[in-house]
Amino acid sequence: MKLSKHPNPEFVDRLLDLRALLARKSCFLFGPRQTGKSLLIKYSLPECRAYNLLDSATFLKLSQNPGRIAQEIVPGDEIIVIDEVQRLPELLNEVHLLIEERGLRFLLIGSSSRKLRRGGTNLLGGRARTQAFHPLTWKELGIGFDLERALERGLIPSHPFSDSPREDLQAYAGSYLQQEIMAEGATRNIPAFSRFLKVAAHCNGTVVNFTNIANDAQVSRTTVYEYFEILKETLLIHELPAWRKTTRRKPLATSKFYFFDIGVRGRSHYRRSHSGRVQSESHRFRQRSQITSSTG
Repeated sequence: MKLSKHPNPEFVDRLLDLRALLARKSCFLFGPRQTGKSLLIKYSLPECRAYNLLDSATFLKLSQNPGRIAQEIVPGDEIIVIDEVQRLPELLNEVHLLIEERGLRFLLIGSSSRKLRRGGTNLLGGRARTQAFHPLTWKELGIGFDLERALERGLIPSHPFSDSPREDLQAYAGSYLQQEIMAEGATRNIPAFSRFLKVAAHCNGTVVNFTNIANDAQVSRTTVYEYFEILKETLLIHELPAWRKTTRRKPLATSKFYFFDIGVRGRSHYRRSHSGRVQSESHRFRQRSQITSSTG
């Protein structure tokens, strides 16, 4: 396992260089929960002023007076970190002002873009880049990377080497429903959304048939469209749009959707990770890699 020389021996060096990212401009850093955003900031930007909106006292004081950030900034503060910024979208008006008037750079971290992209939130009008943050990669893990274990457990930092990976994945799925769906008020019908999530996980990486998903999840077709948007906005899935520029055959009409982590996908589908299934997936992955390398 490729470990860093930081005081925490379990910290894995990530490929993303936050200092280089913030060298000239502010940045939104979006990534699903538990992918290591806060830990990366702790070790990469230890001297920077930081506000974590998961902290109740911090959230309360800034929700009552967003201008307090400007009052607390002192000479020498060049980069300001705001974690879980989606919890207080109105804070971005103050961020905008500080970027313009004081030339400060902000690292704005979120585990969901839903609230920020709805309701006319100030997204800083090009004054901040947007960067995606993902689970661990084979290059970050180095010799600690194990393909079969990655296919079974996924690559959320706490999962590959967990003593109880199934329980951790189950807790993650429950935490997602509670913190991202219920807390943000994305939908009131949690049982229906849970059924949809299971069906959507089964369709991972395939051309989506919205009618079939609606039938299996026992919801309407329009509700399926809404639920897929929720999954995208809460960063659980990524969309691969259909290729429509082909001239040799009829273009595809629908996109494919991929869960951000294969372990979470498996847990959402309530699928047991049998060793035979994992070995079969591992074998197919190696075959595809060999074909790619021989034709590349």
